[in-house]
Amino acid sequence: MERFARFRISLLDVGMALVLVVVGIGGTHGAASGQHWARQPDALGFTLVVIAMASLALRSRFPRTVLVVSGAAVLVYLAANYPYGPIMFTILVVAFTLGYQLPHLVAIRWVGGYYAVFFVVSVVRLVDDSGTDLWRQGTAWAIASLAAFTAPLAIGGALRTRRESQADVRAALARRAVSEERLRMAQELHDSVGHGLAVIAMQAGVALHVLDRNPEKVRAALEAIRDTSKASLDGLRAELQVLRSPVTDAAPRRPDLGLAELDVLLDRIRAGGVQVEADVDGHTELPPDVDVAAYRILQESLTNVLRHAGATRAAVRIRRSGDELLLDVTDDGAGVEDAPAHRPDGSGTGIAGMRARAEALGGRLQAGPRAGGGFAVHARLPLAHADREADMSGSTS
Repeated sequence: MERFARFRISLLDVGMALVLVVVGIGGTHGAASGQHWARQPDALGFTLVVIAMASLALRSRFPRTVLVVSGAAVLVYLAANYPYGPIMFTILVVAFTLGYQLPHLVAIRWVGGYYAVFFVVSVVRLVDDSGTDLWRQGTAWAIASLAAFTAPLAIGGALRTRRESQADVRAALARRAVSEERLRMAQELHDSVGHGLAVIAMQAGVALHVLDRNPEKVRAALEAIRDTSKASLDGLRAELQVLRSPVTDAAPRRPDLGLAELDVLLDRIRAGGVQVEADVDGHTELPPDVDVAAYRILQESLTNVLRHAGATRAAVRIRRSGDELLLDVTDDGAGVEDAPAHRPDGSGTGIAGMRARAEALGGRLQAGPRAGGGFAVHARLPLAHADREADMSGSTS
């Protein structure tokens, strides 16, 4: 695709050069009739016009070479006292091209050198053609010729700066997208692997506690460890596969978990020795982003119950209220002050991640100790916001 784009640009340059050659030949013949003091164009004059115009076909690929060839033709044309005509337009095109193609300082040096030689040749010719009013004509010519060189050079440089700025913005957006994806992956790994390790640690403790007295309980605990570790490894493997895949490839991923998996999550927590009461209503037909965020918030909240709260009972409540999905997780745990993920200020990594998920959807999350003891997490996730985001992404794709 890039080669085709370059080839297309070359065709445009060739077409422009051919048009200028035709205009240059015809315009030079017409200009000669109004400049009786100038040398009438002959074969050499028209050849110089053709060289100056035709060389512009290579301006995108070899801007310096075009300046040398076209500039030399223009200077010889002026030195030979041929009439002013369309060949002068090549100065505008060459100055613009160098300003657009080359770094600013390089373009200024090349165009400045061209202008210096051009000015000397022009002054010598002006002395030969002018009468007594040489100073006024020279000043006017110096201003006009300087504008002819600097204006297109400045325009080309400005467009180059804009092009580079747009490229920098696109690169910054790409880097931001990569950073956001890595952050999302880290958060997913924290939620899924952290939850799995918490359940595994709890089940391992249960198995050790009843190792000699209740083999069946040990078997159940080991089966729970096996299932939980397998699910965690599957999640870890899916995220690592995305990380290792090339950016241009759409790596296969495990489907995001949602509230449809809530029963499995609650069974794991119950198997860890915490009695969980669930009051679930209105969790079907949710926008995908809300569904995933709600599940992850519940997963992290219940994981914290296992890891930090020392609770024996927990309650989960899910309901709709207008255009919002409300989530509540409470427990009767103790020792909140010593639990890093249960700090009242919400500075723990788990709570920060839950709050970030809620705020990403335009919602909010509150977490802290309850007045009667234990800990509570309350989240409000707007449904209408997620629907609008889905509509916008669908309309722009």
